[in-house]
Amino acid sequence: MIVSVAAAVVAVEVVRRVLRSRLIGEKWVLAGPLVRRCTWPGFATAAVATAHTIYEPTMATASIGQVIDRGLSLAMIGCATWLVIQAAYAVTDVVLDRLITVEGEGNRRARRIRTQITLVRRVASAVIIVVALGAMLFTFPQVRALGAGLLASAGIAGVVVGIAAQSTLGNMLAGLQLAFSDALRLDDVVVVKGEWGRIEELSLTYVVLRLWDERRLVLPVSYFTANPFENWTRHSSRVIGHVMFRVDWSVPVEELRTELYRALREHPLWDQKDWTLQVTDTLPNGLLELRALMSAADSASAWDLKCDMREHMVAFVREKYPEALPRFRVETPPPSATVPGTLTGLMGAGLMSRGLGGPGERDGAREKDGEQPDPV
Repeated sequence: MIVSVAAAVVAVEVVRRVLRSRLIGEKWVLAGPLVRRCTWPGFATAAVATAHTIYEPTMATASIGQVIDRGLSLAMIGCATWLVIQAAYAVTDVVLDRLITVEGEGNRRARRIRTQITLVRRVASAVIIVVALGAMLFTFPQVRALGAGLLASAGIAGVVVGIAAQSTLGNMLAGLQLAFSDALRLDDVVVVKGEWGRIEELSLTYVVLRLWDERRLVLPVSYFTANPFENWTRHSSRVIGHVMFRVDWSVPVEELRTELYRALREHPLWDQKDWTLQVTDTLPNGLLELRALMSAADSASAWDLKCDMREHMVAFVREKYPEALPRFRVETPPPSATVPGTLTGLMGAGLMSRGLGGPGERDGAREKDGEQPDPV
């Protein structure tokens, strides 16, 4: 048995070296992923399967032999399951690696397929593991005898498990819904709870959002089916950014528009498609509100482009048209003028309404009463 196990291990090593050889490794794209993922599962499966095939318990060690034989059976099922899962992952790795390199207009479709393949292979792995566990259990005669009873009670057990794992099952169904409805994909740019980031991982139970400052926001999948969120790359990764300016009325808008277009043409992040500069509002504080629009290939490029254009236009206005910088105007009346609505005017109006009048009227009233007016 030892010789047979060693021969099986040597055979797997020969296959591994052949796959890594220049003759096959460079021509067959699947060779590299198979070697990377299936080497150790292949060694384990070959050794355990060979030992299980050759081993025969003797009459003297029948009880111990049965235990060893059942242990080898369980180990063979486990190793075979490990090998099948890793081989499936190796096959899908080839497709995923090709989809990562897709750029341009096909990037959105490639990300959708990547998301679906990732979720489907996780579901397939879970199903394979469940089947393997069932096969392990049915190697025991006692469990095999209880098979009919287990099938009869499967309905009740299913109801109990469904109630107990309601949130987990809901997340799994929500994950499949997101993947196949194309509502959310890997590398999508989203805004969730005021946080901007990219979808880094999308599983059947949770979503990992990589934020702009390298933090990770982990949310249950059901959150995205029950709450609104912004997806900036739903149909394409192209984004239009805007920059707001508030300047004085004396600003030459046409010259600012010309300078913005010149700066955009020289900037490598502008995608040469959309741009404009418009007066969007006149503010009550005596300023004009200008809005500059510019497009970029993706959200990260749009952010950098907006910051660069804002900095450039601020420097341009400060150097070329300093008189157009924001300023507040205050008009003060002459000292002798009485402005209606001020405190002095209101006091005067109050005195008149009560019949007290001004200083002259008060002095005349006192003379009539025999009193002397107060000296000024």
